[in-house]
Amino acid sequence: MLSVIIPTEGVEQPAVATLAALVPGAAAGIIREVLLVDRSGSAVIERVADVAGCRFLAAEGSRAAALAAGAKQARSPWLMFLHAGAVLDSGWIEETTQFVNNVASSGRPRAGIFRYARSPYAETRFSDGFRLLARMIAGPSAEQGLLIARDHYDRLGGYRPDGRRSEARLLRQLGRSSRIMLRSRIMVA
Repeated sequence: MLSVIIPTEGVEQPAVATLAALVPGAAAGIIREVLLVDRSGSAVIERVADVAGCRFLAAEGSRAAALAAGAKQARSPWLMFLHAGAVLDSGWIEETTQFVNNVASSGRPRAGIFRYARSPYAETRFSDGFRLLARMIAGPSAEQGLLIARDHYDRLGGYRPDGRRSEARLLRQLGRSSRIMLRSRIMVA
């Protein structure tokens, strides 16, 4: 049903945290595959993928290039893009299943974005207030994850590997009318 694409920077800990949050989804049968797309060229993420039972892809270039490479290799009709270190809360499985079923039955192309939640362990900084304000004005950011049907992703042109700010461009293309803010939270480290 769902392919999860996670671009990594060769660092094990954030990737493992994200993978751990996905285990219940794999056990529930909602996740068909997880692709770890590493841009660093180190063998660390390849080992993590092997141990976790994920597919590993090596990619060069920007994060958008890694996301595009993962989407191209994904086998499922639905794609979920998550940054390494992003951890979904426990309610994501049921809500994701409902979202996919509702979009499929409505025939209207939609994409889901998870609600931003600051990590409870992160130190509060003055700049966090500015980020919150920017999020309220500009809308969601790419670090909040994206849940989208493959055909809708392809119609929009997906992530452009060579484009600057390709993640933000795709969110803008979705527009407010075709993106839904899901109730499930995503903690970003």
